[in-house]
Amino acid sequence: MKTSKLFFTTFAVASLAGIVPCAANADDSPTPCASLKRIVAAGPGGFASLTPDDGKGVAQPYGEDAQCSAAPGSYQCVWTPHRDSGSTADALQAVAADIASCLPDATHDQNSPGRQHFYLGTPGKRTEITLTSAGSGKLRLSISGR
Repeated sequence: MKTSKLFFTTFAVASLAGIVPCAANADDSPTPCASLKRIVAAGPGGFASLTPDDGKGVAQPYGEDAQCSAAPGSYQCVWTPHRDSGSTADALQAVAADIASCLPDATHDQNSPGRQHFYLGTPGKRTEITLTSAGSGKLRLSISGR
């Protein structure tokens, strides 16, 4: 009798645990992939429809002070990498890895400690993605369409 009461009590608690939602901390910040894809998708029609916040998701894993701007033919962000990201070159490599994994159709045609370059599309309809060191420990992401 005690065994069956224990079984049913355990079963009831386990069942309720599956029904009652667990507390979760949602992170509503944009991810690097979502941000990159949104910016690149805007490229063929011009970047003017983007806001400065659209690019911050690319920088957020690596820095908090991203300053982004849109113009008709380009979109650019500049930020200071976190100290725990290692050197600026390390952060540049990490962001380049994000670009490569988020945009698998992009061609990565330059890989150097101070500059990473990718492109999507054919000549005449190409989106260029350039990541560079921007002096005194900053990174610059520039995305432009032709």
